[in-house]
Amino acid sequence: MSETGTPALAADANSNRWKALAFIALAQLMVVLDATIVNIALPSAQQDLGISDGNRQWVITAYALAFGGLLLFGGRIADLWGRKRTFVTGLIGFAGASALGGAAQGEALLLGARALQGAFGALLAPAALSLLAVMFTDAKERAKAFGIYGAIAGGGGAVGLILGGFLTEYLNWRWTFYVNIPFAIVAAAGAYFVIREPAGGRNRSPLDIPGVVLSTLGLVSLVYGFTRAESDGWSDSVTVGLFVASAVLLATFVLVESKVKAPLLPLRVVTERNRGGVYLSLGLAIIAMFGLFLFLTYYLQIVKGYSPVKTGFAFLPMIAGMITGSTQIGARLMTRVPARLLMGPGFLTAAVGMLLLTQLEIGSSYAGLLLPAQLLLGLGMGTAFMPAMSLATTGVEPRDAGVASAMVNTSQQVGGAIGTALLNTIAASATTSYVADHIAGATSKPQQQLVHLQGLVNGYTNAIWFAVGILVAAAAIALTFVNAGRPDVSSAAGQGEGVEDEVKIPVVAH
Repeated sequence: MSETGTPALAADANSNRWKALAFIALAQLMVVLDATIVNIALPSAQQDLGISDGNRQWVITAYALAFGGLLLFGGRIADLWGRKRTFVTGLIGFAGASALGGAAQGEALLLGARALQGAFGALLAPAALSLLAVMFTDAKERAKAFGIYGAIAGGGGAVGLILGGFLTEYLNWRWTFYVNIPFAIVAAAGAYFVIREPAGGRNRSPLDIPGVVLSTLGLVSLVYGFTRAESDGWSDSVTVGLFVASAVLLATFVLVESKVKAPLLPLRVVTERNRGGVYLSLGLAIIAMFGLFLFLTYYLQIVKGYSPVKTGFAFLPMIAGMITGSTQIGARLMTRVPARLLMGPGFLTAAVGMLLLTQLEIGSSYAGLLLPAQLLLGLGMGTAFMPAMSLATTGVEPRDAGVASAMVNTSQQVGGAIGTALLNTIAASATTSYVADHIAGATSKPQQQLVHLQGLVNGYTNAIWFAVGILVAAAAIALTFVNAGRPDVSSAAGQGEGVEDEVKIPVVAH
């Protein structure tokens, strides 16, 4: 398992690996937490800094664009510059950007700080995942490590909702930024002293500048296109222009990558059947999940009248399901059964949970409907994400581990942007048509309010039906494309195989 010569050294290497996991998971918790914590604080920040309704979305979008657009570049920097160094730099930068955001006295500084947070997040997220990929090479250890990591990262979104609610209600919205600083400092100091990066994993070939420019602009156009579609409609000329530009830029990127000597994204990373299946099915599952978090947050706060803190706690069953699915089911079965037999049924279990939510009504019982639906969703997603993360870097050479990790993050970020925009648009149009059809019969103000609430719920359930279909499609892709057998436990997967990832959820409005 360890290449070190003596038992004492081997034990030290092992203890270091597990300590390193704690600091890496802490950093991941901070990044995932940050995606949701600001959503809860946004109304207060908007009022305090006088941000217009039209510009409000940029507090979320600036982060998403920088994060999603720069991930591949961040992954390649980690391979080139060293993962530990990139990880620590990303953390320090993230802390600095958070301090700027918390101290912002105007709209411009807040938006700039959010973009900086996204840029440093794009450095540290792939570095964190690829560090785990190259440090945990034994299949059983890897399953355990990524079970823990996946559960912590998965829980981060709900922790963000709860913490964001507490900080906003009882302190001030600025604390939703400041809270990142201790996380980042502890994780950076711990990583600096504890992480021992295996030798020989660097990719020292020159940086592919055309690839960086094309991929960044292509991904930013894609993410921004979906954000615009949500606010201005799918037929808006700027929206259409962004999608066309994104298609041209990304097609040119693929062409360039197939020709250059040292590509930013070696096509071998994505064209391998199992990895391709993982990236695609993960992206689809995230589309469904992001939309769901958005609708459930609105449903609980607007329809049910929950406070921000109570809303955060209401998501706990999903997190409990996710932790159980990833650490008890996924991690235990990952070394015993083929990945597709965990991913396919996992996504289908989540689809059943989603199917229950199509029955939402104004008076739906939390214990009778929302709780079992969330448990099924969490269990299914936790079980499916574990082998998916493992497979995402399995067989990847150490020099490509950063970029393979970045691809998982990219499929999540892009999936999140698509999910939020697509499902939100479906919900909004269903709500509008429902209200138009029923408002005439509502004569008094209470009746009109009731029609509006029924319209909202009708919109959510319409969109949730689409999410069910998307999860079924993710299951079909996993069962069809992913054909890897069960991991070989007897030998260390010596290629720097690894697993990864975060369950990057709640990002309520990317």
